[in-house]
Amino acid sequence: MALAFLVVGLGLTGCSKKSETAQQGTEGAGVAESLETPDTGIMEGRTSGPMVPVYFEFDSSTVTGEQVQRIETNADFLKKNPDISIRIEGNCDPRGTQEYNLALGERRAQSAKSYLVNLGVKANRLTTVSFGEEKLLLFGHDEISYAQNRRDDFVIVK
Repeated sequence: MALAFLVVGLGLTGCSKKSETAQQGTEGAGVAESLETPDTGIMEGRTSGPMVPVYFEFDSSTVTGEQVQRIETNADFLKKNPDISIRIEGNCDPRGTQEYNLALGERRAQSAKSYLVNLGVKANRLTTVSFGEEKLLLFGHDEISYAQNRRDDFVIVK
């Protein structure tokens, strides 16, 4: 009988702690925590938000396809914010020589600059630099990595 009393007593004690813990969990929830990430000013690649990088085909410096809309988005942002200047950073994937990739990165940056100027952004607000293959985002040796590294980043400098 004492054994039965002990088992029942331990069982009740265990249950009360569980419900107490469960109640504490719901009471502690209180204020809902936001799932949104803080705005760091950076969205994709090394591009300052809300602008977006522009990606290029292999061995190309021509803005084509859906990249046209991306550069138009950047132009709209720059036209709405006339006090902002940016640096256009040309990047390449690691294939090709260092010299070739620096030249291709420069052509990519100049291509984006010309496109923005044609869309009405003043040229004196835009500078360019080529990093070639020096600032990779992805270090894989596959097409996804290469495609992410063939880009222009748009970085706010002022």
